[in-house]
Amino acid sequence: MDLPELFVNGPKNSDMTIALAHGAGAAMDSTFMQEFAERLGKNGFRVVRFEFPYMAERRQTGKKKPPNRAPILMETWNAVIDHLGPDSLIIGGKSMGGRIASMVAAERELSNAGPSGLVCLGYPFHPAGKPEKLRVDHLQALKTPALFCQGTRDSLGTKDEVRTYTLSDSIRFHWLEDGDHGFKPRKKSGLTEDDNWHSAISAITDFSSSLAP
Repeated sequence: MDLPELFVNGPKNSDMTIALAHGAGAAMDSTFMQEFAERLGKNGFRVVRFEFPYMAERRQTGKKKPPNRAPILMETWNAVIDHLGPDSLIIGGKSMGGRIASMVAAERELSNAGPSGLVCLGYPFHPAGKPEKLRVDHLQALKTPALFCQGTRDSLGTKDEVRTYTLSDSIRFHWLEDGDHGFKPRKKSGLTEDDNWHSAISAITDFSSSLAP
């Protein structure tokens, strides 16, 4: 697996690197990914973004393709981790990107080569409209310190749904009030999308700082 092109925000000599992967439908330069990378970079972290093969190909050809199969996505993540080094590294990302990162973290625990932490931004606990098809098996024994930022009304895992799941104690949640899958609240909540993004970034900053050497 060739190393994907890496884009970096923040200081290159930071004590902690946060690598973020995009979700299934939007590239690494979506507004969501751009804002999180830039703001975390301003908070002193080196933030690395990359694209999975199908998204990189979409960028070149302009033709939409579905995501690669999980083994390819995991192989891409492993190439990034091997390049950056697992020490002082937090991996994660938006939706699918975070989910695959969590699978890689769980797998690498078996060889003690895992990253320092995991950050999932809107974890897709189940496919849309299929709450019975849970994606939590590997999360039940996860040892890697993890932060899941989740909208309380995320259609892929609401707060009421998630509280019924059996998950590892290594996972902590930061709930974004009235947030959807992208953390956007309804107008009647009195909150804005930026309010919830700011809240999530503050939580990631605290979490990442706690893992710094």
